[in-house]
Amino acid sequence: MSRIDRRALVARHDVVVTRIDPRSPVQVGNGELCLSVDVTGLQTFPDGYPVADPGGGPDGTLLGTQSQWGWHSTPRPAGVDLDSTRRPYRTRRGEVVYVDAGALTGSDDSGLDTTSQWLRANPHRLDLGRLGLVVADGDGYRTPSPDELGDARQLLDLWTGTVTSDVVLAGRRLRVTTACHPDRDVLAVRVEHLAGADDTDDEVPGGLGVAVRLAFPYGSQSWSNAADWSRPGDHITVVRDVPGGVDVDRHFDGAPDPAYHVALRTDGGARVAATGPHELVVAGGPVLDLVVALRPGAGAVDGVLVDRGSRGAAPEPPVVDDVLAASAAGWSAFWDGGAALDLSGSADPRAAEVERRTVLSQYLTAIQCAGSLPPQETGLIGNSWRGRFHLEMHWWHAAHFPLWGRPALLERSMGWYERILPAAQATARLQGYGGARWPKQVAPDGLESPSHIGPFLLWQQPHVIHLAELLRRAAEATGEPGDGDRVVARYGYLVDQTARFMADVAEPTDDGYALGPPLIPAQESYAHLRDRVVNPPFELAYWSWALGVAQRWRAAAGDDPEPLWDAVGHGMAAPLVRDGVLEAIAVEPFTIREDHPSMVYGLGVVPATDLLEPDVVRATLDAVVADWDWPSTWGWDYPALAMTAARLGDPALAVDLLLRDVPKNLHLPNGHNRQTDSLPVYLPGNGGLLAAVALMAGGWDDDGGRPAPGFPADGTWSVRHEGFVRSP
Repeated sequence: MSRIDRRALVARHDVVVTRIDPRSPVQVGNGELCLSVDVTGLQTFPDGYPVADPGGGPDGTLLGTQSQWGWHSTPRPAGVDLDSTRRPYRTRRGEVVYVDAGALTGSDDSGLDTTSQWLRANPHRLDLGRLGLVVADGDGYRTPSPDELGDARQLLDLWTGTVTSDVVLAGRRLRVTTACHPDRDVLAVRVEHLAGADDTDDEVPGGLGVAVRLAFPYGSQSWSNAADWSRPGDHITVVRDVPGGVDVDRHFDGAPDPAYHVALRTDGGARVAATGPHELVVAGGPVLDLVVALRPGAGAVDGVLVDRGSRGAAPEPPVVDDVLAASAAGWSAFWDGGAALDLSGSADPRAAEVERRTVLSQYLTAIQCAGSLPPQETGLIGNSWRGRFHLEMHWWHAAHFPLWGRPALLERSMGWYERILPAAQATARLQGYGGARWPKQVAPDGLESPSHIGPFLLWQQPHVIHLAELLRRAAEATGEPGDGDRVVARYGYLVDQTARFMADVAEPTDDGYALGPPLIPAQESYAHLRDRVVNPPFELAYWSWALGVAQRWRAAAGDDPEPLWDAVGHGMAAPLVRDGVLEAIAVEPFTIREDHPSMVYGLGVVPATDLLEPDVVRATLDAVVADWDWPSTWGWDYPALAMTAARLGDPALAVDLLLRDVPKNLHLPNGHNRQTDSLPVYLPGNGGLLAAVALMAGGWDDDGGRPAPGFPADGTWSVRHEGFVRSP
């Protein structure tokens, strides 16, 4: 079979925008830095792309400029200490302390005490600056109104990672080109005047009639916004003229060292002027070239990576043409490498949508989930959970990278676990366990956030083993001889410490090794029962499988087996089955039929184990499909359910579930998986889709050798694929 025409495949799904779509801006980025833009190619109309605050505060915006290294903390109030939030919970071995914030209502934590509020919101991710067009007005410039936006056509060219926006703004016909360098945190903007009969800017010297404004905010503790424009006195913007532009240092809260630096460079005819204490305007024409290079400073928040040019003299930023060329080269190499899925020959009308979601999700996860930290659920766009990332979601963001033949994109964030390992080991010791207990909702420092849910979750623990195992498999499938052994050598200690905690936290009982209490399963509906919950099926199966993987890693490293790992892995308590179906927990109320139906994910996300009977899982899946509360589910549930159906040998159901028509399974024109007004971007849905498609197309270890085993073989699907790494 001939190789897939990858350029044609990708070009079929280029994003075209012709108006302000409040839910669907486009982005450029490199995994470490991301710029979200409106239909003008910049951030001219931030109010047109709202994000609701679950606590009832002001709307934020989807038009953010965020990085993996850009974080901020407001000054710590007196008496705020994480230790003060620890509460004892009874376990079979005695009392164990957990970081507990009491009860919350959804995502609204505005009712919590000052200590919990501050610890949950700090550090928070920074909006590094807002780039927007302003129009000439007398001797100065003004912000245009959305009413002044005329004809528009914007193209996100996925093959080059470039956004080209042709717009009429305040009577001026413009073309704005926007891109991000693939290897440096550098943004490039070109604004061109396009002659047209409707132009009204003949009186403007140079004929452009617009300028680019760059404004800098304070850091925000708001859910909906990473920018606070109300506190100009709490930060300082120091501007220095240099040849070709200006250098900017950004200081916060009286700190002597800058949190980050900005190098702004223009073409020879442009002018840069400070128009406010935190605002610059760049004017020129009829073509304005602007490069914005960002890097962390010595005052960056502890725990972030500061090796992206922050030490010593920074290299001079490239010019716009060099950034555009680098973006084109980087993205063409991305699309030419790794796996590809072509469904264009299918008769099933849904195939085009599966292909569109797969292509756009590859782009979105590459620019927002492939950086030096585990990703945030809303990526590098918004400030949900104040930009903090959730480790139980890391798998959903990034497990697909090695399965799609791009393991290096996952490896970028795996190093963070090595950096916070001492903190994870300290948590385990404090609770009386061995190994390392990985937190849930965290910032770069790796410290747990006070919550009535996060500290009681367990299913993020095996993720480290699962992700490392996917890297090993990818290395053996796509690398050189010995690459798998090198992965084992690199991540073996993380796997070891993870497995030691997992084996130790499982409690021996007459019915086998038990999990909990206290415990909240992946289905978080049991938070109010956390002191009683025991033995959720997904976690039991995940424990059994992951401890077996860890034992195989010991053998690969030449180490003797750990007897306790075998005892626990092969001796987990059987999950509760009633009336032929799995219950979500082994105590009353057994199953609440809302949120994640995770009891069926122990055969799907997790490969087959001896713990779950396929017939029972199938009966449980049928019951879920029949009467689950679908509006309460989340975007990653649909790929998870599809993986379960595929492993159970029902590819037709797998496709139905992958594309189930419910609000939280919507993928917008820009590819993003929208959930709610306060969670308008949800990248676990995109990453989960890619993991499911990799399994459905590329297969898994015990799939019987069927081609594309997760897609129907009834002649309605033509599944051409290449480059996938088989799932476990």
